[in-house]
Amino acid sequence: MPITIDCFKAYDIRGQIPSQVNPDVAYRIGNATAEYLKASKIVVGRDIRLSSQELTDAVCRGITDAGCEVLDIGLGGTEMVYFGTSHLGADGGIMVTASHNPADYNGLKLVREEARPISADTGLADIRELAEGDDRKIRDGGTRTKVDILDAYIDHMLSYVDLAALKPLKLVVNPGNGCAGIASDALEPHLPFKLIKVHNEPDGTFPNGIPNPMLLGNQAVTTEAVLEHGADMGIAWDGDFDRCFLFDEKGTFIEGYYIVGLLSEALLPKNPGGKIVHDPRMTWNTLDIVARDGGEAVKSKSGHSFI
Repeated sequence: MPITIDCFKAYDIRGQIPSQVNPDVAYRIGNATAEYLKASKIVVGRDIRLSSQELTDAVCRGITDAGCEVLDIGLGGTEMVYFGTSHLGADGGIMVTASHNPADYNGLKLVREEARPISADTGLADIRELAEGDDRKIRDGGTRTKVDILDAYIDHMLSYVDLAALKPLKLVVNPGNGCAGIASDALEPHLPFKLIKVHNEPDGTFPNGIPNPMLLGNQAVTTEAVLEHGADMGIAWDGDFDRCFLFDEKGTFIEGYYIVGLLSEALLPKNPGGKIVHDPRMTWNTLDIVARDGGEAVKSKSGHSFI
C-alpha cells in the first residue's frame, strides 16, 4: 500500500531510525532507484553505523528484486561509491550513510551513471514518488556480488598527485571512528608522510562522539594532537569521509571557505579564465582570489548535488 516517506531532503535521504528510515523504506528506495534509472548494475556501499548493515541488505533486496545486479563494495566512504559507480561502469550508486548526523539517524546518497548526483530537481522527487507507491517492480535475474575496489580507489587517488614532488610531512589524521581510516591506512605506504592517528578505528558506537569536525567540541582532540606532536597540519573527516577539515601547524581550524580560495589558486593557473563554483557562505575570500587570478566565480546553492 502507498506510504509517506518524509526523509527525502534536497540532495539526499536522511532521517531517524526507525521512524523515518527503516528496512521497508530502504527496500522501497532501492527498488525505486533501480526502476527510475532503468539500471542493470548499481554499486552499493555503507558506513560504520550500527544500522547500516541491515539497511544495506534491504536496499540490495529492493535492487535485486527489480532484476538488477548489485555490486556490493561493503564498508567504506561515499567517495568510494562514487568512484566505484564510474570505475565499474554501473548505472548508479547508493551509499548508506547519515554522515555527521546523530547516532540514531541514517540515510542514503544516490548517484546515476558516472557518479552524477541525483538531487530533488534531477530525479530524487521521482524516486520518492515511486518508492511511496504500491507498485513494486519484481523481476527475475537480480544478483548481489561483493566487489573489492579499495586498491583501485587508492590508485585513482594517487593519480592526482606527483608523488616525487611531495615533501615528508608529519600529519595528524582523525577519522572520528568513521570510515576514513580505511582509506588513509591504505594510502600510508605510498606517501612520504608520518601519520599520527587519532580515533582511527571504525566504530559504529562512536565512543568519542559523532564524527562531525564542525562541532567545536570535536576539534580540540585534533588541535591538541597537532601541538603535542609538532605536526605540520591536521586532517579530520566526517563519518563517510566525503568532507575533510584542515588544521594548520598551530592546530587552528581552517574554515572551508578559505579552502575554496586555496583550491582556486591551485586550479586557475592550469585552467586560465576558468570558472570556480562556490556556495553562498562567506564568499569574499573566494571572490577576491578568483578575480585576482583571472577566473570567474559562479555562486551555487549549498549541497554537493547542486554544486
